[in-house]
Amino acid sequence: MSTNCAATQLIDDERTRVTRFDFQPGQDTGWHVHEFDYVITTLTDCHMRLEEPGGDTREVTIPAGTAYRREAGVSHNVINAGSEPMSFVEVELK
Repeated sequence: MSTNCAATQLIDDERTRVTRFDFQPGQDTGWHVHEFDYVITTLTDCHMRLEEPGGDTREVTIPAGTAYRREAGVSHNVINAGSEPMSFVEVELK
C-alpha cells in the first residue's frame, strides 16, 4: 500500500489550482514546497502531524469545516496522525 494520500485535481486554470486530498491513517503528502499562497478547508476533522525543515515535527487538530491560509514557500510533509480517514481541499492562488 502506498504511503501517499490521494490528490484529486478539481480545477487548474490561470488563477487557481484546487486539489482535494484524502488520507487514510498514516498516509502523507510527501515532502513539498508550496509554490503559491494557499487556503485549506477541512472536510473532516484533521489530526495532522507536520514534518518541517530541520527535523521539527508538530501535531495539530483542525476541526471539520475550518479554513486557514498560508503564504508561498511553506515546506513540509503532512501526515494523517489520526485513526480515521481525513480530507481537505486546498485552493492555491496563482
